[in-house]
Amino acid sequence: MPDIRLALQQAWLTKGLLAYLLWPVSLAYGWLVWLRKLLYRIGVFQSRRLPVPVIVVGNVFVGGVGKTPLVIALVKQLAAQGFKVGVLSRGFGRSSEGNQSVTPQSVALEVGDEPLLIARASQVPVFVGKDRFQAGLDLLAQHPQTEVIVCDDGLQHLALAHDVALCVFDERGLGNGWVLPAGPLREPWPLDASSHSLITLSTSSQAPQHPKTDFWVPRVLGKWAQQADGTSQALSEFRGQNVQALAGIGKPQAFFDMLADLGISLTKTHVLADHDDLSTVNIDPEMGVVLCTEKDAVKLWSNLPTAWAVPLVTEIPPNLLARIMAAIQPKLSSAHGHQIT
Repeated sequence: MPDIRLALQQAWLTKGLLAYLLWPVSLAYGWLVWLRKLLYRIGVFQSRRLPVPVIVVGNVFVGGVGKTPLVIALVKQLAAQGFKVGVLSRGFGRSSEGNQSVTPQSVALEVGDEPLLIARASQVPVFVGKDRFQAGLDLLAQHPQTEVIVCDDGLQHLALAHDVALCVFDERGLGNGWVLPAGPLREPWPLDASSHSLITLSTSSQAPQHPKTDFWVPRVLGKWAQQADGTSQALSEFRGQNVQALAGIGKPQAFFDMLADLGISLTKTHVLADHDDLSTVNIDPEMGVVLCTEKDAVKLWSNLPTAWAVPLVTEIPPNLLARIMAAIQPKLSSAHGHQIT
């Protein structure tokens, strides 16, 4: 499976032989995406609105592009502005069913690693559910003071209407520009933005070239690492130590490269699949202390509380926040005066 996944990821960057062989399947997939959108547009399927503004942070490039650090940064920024914020997520890979509240004490395997990380980092109500609209109703029922909801992923979840969408790219841009499985796109680009306000972002470490993006919000490593008991240490202090790094994210090598750029030499790297449950990872203590991402730490700490979690940090530019606020302000002006439709 890892070899197949790697081959596809390579094929998605260029229009090579494998991409061309899969292109007929992509035509069928693209047609189904178009038909589904059409059925929502003409009312066969219903898109419903919550009584508070909904901001979606999503992507069209399949896999990890840096949405979760962006969600956390956005939630913190909105909270700093005085808004009561809630978060919705599907909770990819979770074992539980139905809608569920996520608290900092939740178990990652039951609620999903990203929702748990968001709950711990932002300290706001977080709910997971396949039906994001119903999960939103449950969140509002338990936390009626909520004024804004941020949806982690969900750009393709048309059953929940949103007021503004942030579409996130990384340095890979559109890849080869084709939809799955010949390319990396969940739906054809550019999107039809007629029904909502669409803002494009890039989390690339270098200024993005393509596609044309509205804002550049690069991710960087935080300055401190933390263990399960709250012990913290400056990341710079790991220079010269024996260090091994673990990453079960969309692009593990990006995390390892960031550490290397800070002068931290790695004796061993553990490359895991995105959302890996970490049940089979073999940590050799003789290879040095363990650095991991915060997303991995929510699962790793139950077995290895001495692992050091390094946050990936994104800062919301003021002009981006102003653009978001302009999109949701009409609904905020009559908060809770809207009817659920």
